Amino acid sequence: MTDVALEARSLTRRFKDNVAVKDVSFDVKFGEIVGLLGANGAGKTTTIRMLVGLLNPSAGEAILLGARPSQDSQRRLGYVPQGLGLYKDLSVSENLAFTAHAYGIEPIALTGPLAESSSRLVRSISLGLQRQLAFASAIQHVPNVLILDEPTSGVGALGAARLWDQIRNEAERGVGVLVTTHSMQEARQCDRLVLLADGMIVGLGTEDDIVAGLSAIEVTTDLWSDAFNALTATGAIVTLNGRSVRVIDQSRDSVERTLEGAGIAATLEILPATIDERMASLDRATTDH
Repeated sequence: MTDVALEARSLTRRFKDNVAVKDVSFDVKFGEIVGLLGANGAGKTTTIRMLVGLLNPSAGEAILLGARPSQDSQRRLGYVPQGLGLYKDLSVSENLAFTAHAYGIEPIALTGPLAESSSRLVRSISLGLQRQLAFASAIQHVPNVLILDEPTSGVGALGAARLWDQIRNEAERGVGVLVTTHSMQEARQCDRLVLLADGMIVGLGTEDDIVAGLSAIEVTTDLWSDAFNALTATGAIVTLNGRSVRVIDQSRDSVERTLEGAGIAATLEILPATIDERMASLDRATTDH
């Protein structure tokens, strides 16, 4: 039996003249969490919709549990779309019961805040509770594959941490998990990462694999605010790490010249870039293109 739960094989999707996803290939193994990263419009949701069988590829194949998505394989899938897929005019318990009925099972027992809100209409509960409910609905039939599109978007830190505990529990149970996220902190909880930009894979593997070859210049100075403004004015990609200024698209010499021209004394150190900086670099390249 294969250890691959989910696979994209050269997936491509065109919408008239627009190619939203271009030759995307990766897999998700049972028991691992793969993070699908990219800015808005990078092709993440389109890729997911092909993988679950909601959208036909223009080219390539989506493989779910060893074959193209079918009613049988979809019954072994837990899916939380970005819009959550909840019925806002039903109660919490009614939503859970409706999903359970579709799978021919008894709804799971609610606990904690969801149990306390079981009789409330979904539209009246917080976004954090709605996301917990969507997750509970997606796993109550004990799926083999779990696909979560921005599962913690808009959720507070504590709620997000709880959801990630549950996601990790599912992976430890042997479920193959694919998660899209904008949060680099969450990305670091994934076993592997797939980075999309402009519909194409531009990074694959661990965080170290994705940032390999990209370095940052860290600028340390008492005049950190002035340094930030001076470097930003050159068109460079500049970020702050505490009071240290980081630049990722200029040479050391050009950074030194900019700071000297602004009368700013500083020390410079070349360091490995972060995945956030790789994302920023890709966003800039896509925008410029």
